[in-house]
Amino acid sequence: MQKYSIFSLARNALTSHKNWSTAWRNPDPKSEYDVIIIGAGGHGLATAYYLAKNHGMTNVAVLEKGYLGGGNTGRNTTIVRANYLLPENELFYEHSLKLWEGLSQDLNFNVMFSQRGVINLAHTDTQVDAHQRRGNAMILNGSDAVWLDKHQVKAHAPLLDISDSARFPVKGGLLQARAGTARHDAVAWGYARGADARGVDIIQNCEVTGIDIENGGVVGVQTSRGAIKAKKIGTAVAGNTGHIAAMAGMRLPIESHVLQAMVSEPLKPCLDTVVTSGATHCYISQSDKGELVMGGDLDFYNSYAQRGNFPRIEDVVASIISMFPAFSRLRLMRTWGGIMDMSMDGSPIITKTDIHGFYINGGWCYGGFKATPGSGWVYAHTIANDTPHKLNESFALNRFERGYMIDESGSGATPNAH
Repeated sequence: MQKYSIFSLARNALTSHKNWSTAWRNPDPKSEYDVIIIGAGGHGLATAYYLAKNHGMTNVAVLEKGYLGGGNTGRNTTIVRANYLLPENELFYEHSLKLWEGLSQDLNFNVMFSQRGVINLAHTDTQVDAHQRRGNAMILNGSDAVWLDKHQVKAHAPLLDISDSARFPVKGGLLQARAGTARHDAVAWGYARGADARGVDIIQNCEVTGIDIENGGVVGVQTSRGAIKAKKIGTAVAGNTGHIAAMAGMRLPIESHVLQAMVSEPLKPCLDTVVTSGATHCYISQSDKGELVMGGDLDFYNSYAQRGNFPRIEDVVASIISMFPAFSRLRLMRTWGGIMDMSMDGSPIITKTDIHGFYINGGWCYGGFKATPGSGWVYAHTIANDTPHKLNESFALNRFERGYMIDESGSGATPNAH
């Protein structure tokens, strides 16, 4: 791997930047691997990277039916945070946030992680109590949180309407200053480059069509490019998790839903933090290119489509305008959708299964992107050692049998409500 630095930049400038090596190879699949990861998004690539880096496992393939980073990794709103109430979630996401803080240096690739802070707005007295309680829980679990009154919130986001006549009156907000945003594509590219440099094969346009099982254990996969043998197989396919699990004869407590995101036309810097609303469940930030990045609730139906419907777009835009009236003058530039793997309790599933050598990583709901480094770290540990890391042992499938729910929102077994 060619190391990126000011010196390599200057050296390549002398040749008009014609001699850069490719960031990763495009190999043909081998007949057999020690580990196959299905899905070359952020989680799959991070898992492969940490398998090679932390556990010395380099005979690994990452299979992607389309192109690298072309699923949810390239379709999210780029928010990174660790502001959870329940200790199982908070400890995991705090570990992930710490990995984010050193990720560009670790990968030798700029993932553009910007710790601009995330503010969760409270609009009622009940939400004030809930946000403050969550902030206290975050601090007790080793993270950071600061309660802001509405005037302090206004200082962070000057265009926010905090008047008493606002549609959603602002009572205050919970700030996590270490949170922020990262460039989603760059995260996938950085992990791909790092994994490839350690010998991992990243195989694009290779759709998995079946999983071969013998004597209660996996022996390989069937793909659009032929059969490939493997001792261990891990899934990291977001909203297609249930589809892949069905190939192994499993039915998971997961539903697939569309979650939309959208961006405005670019404008000069006007919002240097991330603002989320507790009343409307919408969120907004400004990208490095000047576009306002917005998102909201799930669409109203289960779907594998990577686009959403217009009523949800209208709902998100109306909510944003009610909080930031000045943004009503902007044009919406483009929208897209990702396929969310919504679990029954709103928390992820990172676990080995009853099928020997078969592992599942899914159920991320809204939390997939911010979990990328932490997910890869603990999933690689689980696959390499056939036992969970202490941070994901609570995210096993058997919690649904035991009744040990990790229900952050208290919504019960209603996947589209988490």
